[in-house]
Amino acid sequence: MGRRDDLIERYAKDLREKCGLEPDLALLRKVTIGCGPSIYNADAATVAATQPQELATVRQSFLIKKLGLPDSPALDEAITKVIELYGRSERNKYRAVVYYLLTKHFSKDSVYG
Repeated sequence: MGRRDDLIERYAKDLREKCGLEPDLALLRKVTIGCGPSIYNADAATVAATQPQELATVRQSFLIKKLGLPDSPALDEAITKVIELYGRSERNKYRAVVYYLLTKHFSKDSVYG
């Protein structure tokens, strides 16, 4: 297994243990690949849920640009819901897991074809 496969396994474990969900591994793989090289950078691989500019990036770059969602308060509500599901006290919130959860929340699996 390669490094990306190891990370996907780590993300799947987080979804199972911290979120109580059984992941769709095919979608998780596609979301992880969509994150690009950021998954290999310790800082970029996680979402700093306490930093407003980080959450604004998730909103703008992922929800609006990638998933094609219209700008609305529902986006912030979804981010908050996902952060709560992952666990506010959880130090490492992996970007791929957050993006996966948001993709599932908005039923936008089709974006990843």
